[in-house]
Amino acid sequence: MLNQINGLHHVTSIASGAQENNAFFTKALGLRRVKKTVNFDAPDVYHLYYGDELGTPGTVMTYFPFHNARRGRSGTGEVATTAFTVPRGALPFWEKRLADHGVGGLESATRLGENRLMFRGPDGDGFALIEGEDSRTPWATDDVPQDVALRGFHSADMRLTPRDADASAELLRFMGYEQGDTQGGTTRFHVPGGNAANIIDITRTEAPRADQGAGSVHHIAFSVDNRDKQLEVRKALLDTGYQVTPVIDRDYFWAIYFRTPGGVLFEVATNEPGFDRDEDTAHLGEALKLPSQHEHLRAKLEQLLEPITD
Repeated sequence: MLNQINGLHHVTSIASGAQENNAFFTKALGLRRVKKTVNFDAPDVYHLYYGDELGTPGTVMTYFPFHNARRGRSGTGEVATTAFTVPRGALPFWEKRLADHGVGGLESATRLGENRLMFRGPDGDGFALIEGEDSRTPWATDDVPQDVALRGFHSADMRLTPRDADASAELLRFMGYEQGDTQGGTTRFHVPGGNAANIIDITRTEAPRADQGAGSVHHIAFSVDNRDKQLEVRKALLDTGYQVTPVIDRDYFWAIYFRTPGGVLFEVATNEPGFDRDEDTAHLGEALKLPSQHEHLRAKLEQLLEPITD
């Protein structure tokens, strides 16, 4: 069993428009845009990062906004819900705020002993806010003060067939997660002593398979402290029979990728070097930052990419 994984590092999804996506996360949810860059493999598409002040691992939601991308279809073999922690007593504030911003899918519930508010992003993305104790310092604004602001990720909920759920549970246990309580078809897994984003839920369902598109989670990334620990994880996964990519430099972290038995794409990302490697902390996410291999395309990309007004 591995002991290098801390919990979630980031979650990456697909959007149909950059401006709408940016407004949702920075205005409605009150997160900070910590990086404005491009997709390494499709540089005519943004890669936008939102999180706390520094983009601390475990707080960062990222997006590939493919212009006018078709809407994805929810189902099995995907991360169905990405959940953030908010302080206890904050859900009434958020229910009103999200309603005022025209956010759809608002629904309150209690699951596994926690109060939650479910809602939908601009492309039908599944989100939840969950009340809990969380000492992380949030990014606060005049509209979203510190006593109600999002602290970072609480969990990710994978929706899987029973067979894939069993195999994925075995993988999570190998990755250092311990199995916890079950309610209905959902079973909780957590990393003891991990970061504050150390929960994965698996929900069993016989629904049809998901079809990825706008509103779908592209992949979830797990945090390790450094490259040495990442290489230890990579070797262990390869020895277990998983097909794992070589280490890839993503400028703000190093990454490896592999598919789970249920088809969800997992990444293991380092906490180093961080989002302040090429921008002053006070100005994170303001300028368009390009990977070195795409810098020669700057003039063209600045004409092609959808303007984002803050």
